[in-house]
Amino acid sequence: MSTDFQELIDSINKLKREKNAVILAHNYQRPEIYEVADHIGDSLALSILARDTEAEMILFSGVHFMAETAKIINPDKKVVVPHLDAGCPMADMVDVEDLKIFKQKYPHAKVVTYVNSSAAVKAESDVCCTSANAVQICENLDSDQIIFLPDRNLAAYVQRQLPAKKIIAWQGFCPVHNSLTKEYIEKVREDHPKAKVIAHPECLPEILETADHIESTSGMIGAARKDSAEEFFILTECGMVERLQRELPNKKFYGFCNQCFDMKKNTLASIAEAIKNEKPEVLVEPSILKRAKSSFDKMFELMKDE
Repeated sequence: MSTDFQELIDSINKLKREKNAVILAHNYQRPEIYEVADHIGDSLALSILARDTEAEMILFSGVHFMAETAKIINPDKKVVVPHLDAGCPMADMVDVEDLKIFKQKYPHAKVVTYVNSSAAVKAESDVCCTSANAVQICENLDSDQIIFLPDRNLAAYVQRQLPAKKIIAWQGFCPVHNSLTKEYIEKVREDHPKAKVIAHPECLPEILETADHIESTSGMIGAARKDSAEEFFILTECGMVERLQRELPNKKFYGFCNQCFDMKKNTLASIAEAIKNEKPEVLVEPSILKRAKSSFDKMFELMKDE
């Protein structure tokens, strides 16, 4: 690691102590950001950590909806981000007014909203979920008819796991995961015949049908650790390959080249600036926050309902 990086790391760690701050970083972040993160994980793990932290300030190194989640769960804490414009194309595929109209078509359905969505959309929902617990939440929810948004591919995955329920899918998707094709995975198998394939459930159904494991990003770590294979091909944003290689250095990981450019906007320099100045701050309008928080409260409730 370069001297400049090390100086930034030391500066950030000093600022964290002075300000009683915690840094939460998503698995897709640049690898050097791992060096200052107090916790690295997927949306579920970071949601729980955000809920339970005792720090006075949360710096979220991810994308905007993740920082909104931290604010919703911790309304009395200051939440800052390196870049306010680090967004999510999938989250932008849901308009609140369109959702209200859509709900009217299915008056008996409950709304399950993937965490990759805005606070305003969560406020129009019955319960939130993550890719790690989507099946569990939908299974435990007291409704046979579920509007699932925004990701149609995750909705299709949930439907296959829960055939007794009717999953009504919003037609959103993640551009990174949705770009993968069956032909691509066939080429992966040809180029890496010894590698097991681990796919994120945001991938197309035709990809998931041929994968050896289907996991959220944190679930990928557990799957690779438990599987006796020594090589894995990872079908998600390419930053996860770095994360897996860091966690399991004795195994070999490959990945495709698609990046989430919003995730990669965050840098050590922008983190240092944000924690020093305590801005840009993420705020959620109080009436939206209250209703969105109830959707997370319901998620945590259903996670315990085994």
